[in-house]
Amino acid sequence: MTIRTTARGAGEHEASILLVDDMEDNLVALEAVLSALQVPLVRAVSGEEAMKALLRQDFALVLLDVMMPGMDGFETASHIKRLDQTKDIPIIFLTGAETATDAGYAFRGYATGAVDYLTKPFDPWVLRTKVAVFLDLHRKNRQLQDLLDHEQYRLDDFAQRLQVVESELSSGADTEQLARHVAELAESLEELRLRRAER
Repeated sequence: MTIRTTARGAGEHEASILLVDDMEDNLVALEAVLSALQVPLVRAVSGEEAMKALLRQDFALVLLDVMMPGMDGFETASHIKRLDQTKDIPIIFLTGAETATDAGYAFRGYATGAVDYLTKPFDPWVLRTKVAVFLDLHRKNRQLQDLLDHEQYRLDDFAQRLQVVESELSSGADTEQLARHVAELAESLEELRLRRAER
């Protein structure tokens, strides 16, 4: 297996970019262009290796060569889009100039689920800018998911505390204890309301 990761200051949960190409020179060129983004770059030299990498870790984006021996880029993209774990990962197809003029390739690329289609040799600035946009989207989605998870935790906690009060009500607990628990619930509810108002 020839999967190799290059990372500069990568955090444990930082999203990576998967570079899939059977040509060493192309992988080196991609790494040179994208190294300025300071994110982990993972190499795979075939569609099969790409699928193994995708099942092992989280990726913000896949840069995928169209023409590869064995499982080509289209077939690899189809597999990526079929799996629940990987179906939402954006794919940018990279293809040589000789196939770029064939309209069927571009159509097939977009039909397979690609978000973009770039011709080699690509403009480094354009590629880096497009990749940066997808990295930013991935980070924002992560932040939103973290907020939703935290909000869900607070709601679950509130529901559990409410169940305690209901249980005390049905068991005839003393009024002082009930009043204290109801006041705590009201305080928690106000905190939730204020947090939502801040957004």
